[in-house]
Amino acid sequence: MRISVSSDMDEPVARALVAELTGRGHEVVTHGALSPGDDPQWAVCSEAAARDVVTGAADQAVVCCWTGTGASIAANKVPGVRAALCTDAYTADGARRWNDANVLALSLRLTSEPLLKEILDAWFAGEASEDAEDRGNVARIERLDLGKTTR
Repeated sequence: MRISVSSDMDEPVARALVAELTGRGHEVVTHGALSPGDDPQWAVCSEAAARDVVTGAADQAVVCCWTGTGASIAANKVPGVRAALCTDAYTADGARRWNDANVLALSLRLTSEPLLKEILDAWFAGEASEDAEDRGNVARIERLDLGKTTR
């Protein structure tokens, strides 16, 4: 799988993320502080990683900033992205299962290396639910991306 990774800071957990993804056999494309010469601002690099997903340049993305909040907000502004800020494995599993999330957002401050591995395990093991209610919610999000909603 090709995964786009962005971080606004060159922190140990961001480097561990790239190493972990590579070690799991994924092709990693980096943005921001992880890619010399890139703009490291969280809004800029998170958008770049998110755009990789919607253009097909990457299958998924992981966006990082100090709290993870800004990175997730910026990624979610790109139509077609469903970014989820995950601070534990249970949330990562639920984001993949119920929300069909395609971008994982992480906090550089809160995510330790052992926790990172647990989150990634859950993220990659999770599959989108086929439940009609769950699919209906994801479809509504897709309509919101297009500026179309129904009551």
